[in-house]
Amino acid sequence: MFILLMFFLFKWIDDLIGKGFEWYTILELMAYASAANVSMALPLSVLLSSIMTFGTLGENYELVAIKSAGISLQRAMRPLFVVIIMLTIGSFLFSNYMLPKANLKFNSLLYDIRNKKLAFLIKPGVFNNSIPEYSIRVDSKDNDGMLHGIMIYDRKNSNGIPKIIIAKEGKMEKTDDGEFLVLQLKNGVQYEEGSSNSGTYNPRQTFSRRRFKATAPRFDLSSFKLNRTDENAFGNSTPMLNLKGIERKGDSLRRQLDTIQRNTMLNLKSNFRQYNAVAGYSKVKKIQPKKIHDVILRDIPNGSRKTSLENAANTVAGIMQHLPNWVPRDKDVKGEIIFTRIEYQRKFTLAASCILLFFIGAPLGAIIRKGGMGLPVVMAISFFLVYHIITTVAEKSAREGNLNPIFAMWIAVIVLSPLAVFLTYKATVDSALFDINAYKLFFNKLFKKKEKAVGS
Repeated sequence: MFILLMFFLFKWIDDLIGKGFEWYTILELMAYASAANVSMALPLSVLLSSIMTFGTLGENYELVAIKSAGISLQRAMRPLFVVIIMLTIGSFLFSNYMLPKANLKFNSLLYDIRNKKLAFLIKPGVFNNSIPEYSIRVDSKDNDGMLHGIMIYDRKNSNGIPKIIIAKEGKMEKTDDGEFLVLQLKNGVQYEEGSSNSGTYNPRQTFSRRRFKATAPRFDLSSFKLNRTDENAFGNSTPMLNLKGIERKGDSLRRQLDTIQRNTMLNLKSNFRQYNAVAGYSKVKKIQPKKIHDVILRDIPNGSRKTSLENAANTVAGIMQHLPNWVPRDKDVKGEIIFTRIEYQRKFTLAASCILLFFIGAPLGAIIRKGGMGLPVVMAISFFLVYHIITTVAEKSAREGNLNPIFAMWIAVIVLSPLAVFLTYKATVDSALFDINAYKLFFNKLFKKKEKAVGS
């Protein structure tokens, strides 16, 4: 979980740094991200811990003692299997009830953070336009916050002509309530130009200049606050729903798709008309594609050809007018239906992955007979990458419509289940599957047999 949180921070570091967030806001976001990362952290943790546990038992010859007492490996795994079943049930309840709420809070808070304006950072020599209707520039800035060579353009006046304030030095301070930024200016001058009655600049109008020793303009900081969005605005998103919510959304999308297709067919039918200019003219014989235009025009009576061509052009124009609206909407709804089916199956695959990876990790640890954080970590990451890559590729194919969503979400379990059975069998019969010395002995015997065969 710590590693996944570090990846999360590296991904969103640009949206978190320099915006003046309170520490508890970032911790809240990380807590929601932790819940969202359970789907990756939990299966990997089960795999790694099972490899480490049985690897340590094998390395210390405790599995040998267990088997010598007449207890098989499967029987020794039963207590841990009970724990895994409890963990599986807990993971399913977590994915169905807690994870949707965590995703809802995480996405709403992340949306607010990403849309919050940058903190008011004064950089020397650069005009800063973060505060609405103001442009501020300073020549230099001291470490204690003292500013030198300040120039402010105030564009709040209704006449459209900015008011200019120039000061030798100043210092920024916030009010006690944090609503305003006060800029304490010293030894400066303020320039303001008038405008004509039409609101445009007129050099003959008044021009005022006022010098000051000290002044303190106030800037509204309401646009820099973190405004929390209503979470209900994200509530209909599929990852924020439980099984019942996903079922209801899927039914609603299917009805919406039926409505779109029915309206499409009605609009298409309304654009087709059959005009019989001559009695008995209602059918066109089956013809070859190359001759279709000539034959159709030849069979239409002379007085009706122009009308028929105009009707055909109007029909095509009507279809082409509505087609750009039908196709994208139909494609979007179908994509949403596929996504709901994927998310529905994801609630179960998280629980199933815990059982699958346990039956891969436990016999694998018994075979390699290595504990600690060395070889078990390498083996766990390798097998988990295979599982994760298969799941990711299959899910992407399903979202593109190339695979059935149910099959795509379960394909990793289907592919790796025979491997779990194979490893469990090899661990039961004490197979040296990953013992390098056993392979060396095998090849040495093979080479000796070849040498004897050549010598004879």
